[in-house]
Amino acid sequence: MKLQSIAALAALGIALSGCASIVEGTTQMVQVATPPVDGAACTLSSSQGVYTVTTPGSVKVHKTKDDMKVVCKKDGYQDGTTVVLSHFNGATAGNLLLGGVVGMAVDASTGANYNFPDAVSVPMQPMAPAAAATPAATAAPADGAKTSS
Repeated sequence: MKLQSIAALAALGIALSGCASIVEGTTQMVQVATPPVDGAACTLSSSQGVYTVTTPGSVKVHKTKDDMKVVCKKDGYQDGTTVVLSHFNGATAGNLLLGGVVGMAVDASTGANYNFPDAVSVPMQPMAPAAAATPAATAAPADGAKTSS
């Protein structure tokens, strides 16, 4: 009887291993906005892949412990760039109770124990207008000599 209880508990631990993987998954949706403009083409890059979205929009990304770089481009605007920090999430704590070391290893290997913010803002700045051509200053003689009349 005691052996069956231990076996059942072990099976439960294996079944629930990777608690964050099960509860929160290995991917997440991230909303991207580029104030004050819409329609920018954004590329999100992390160790798990490269993702694209047109703003305002959402994109599904794979979770990872590594930060994600976001670069947005639109004609007439300077490129907007930001780094999105990856944060450790609390679902992994469930592994301490249920999944143990196996669950923690599963979550760590899949990136499930990390999250990005749900929304990212990448401010865009309009390109500066071309500097107006200024008339050249009248040049004085180089040697400083006076001209006679």
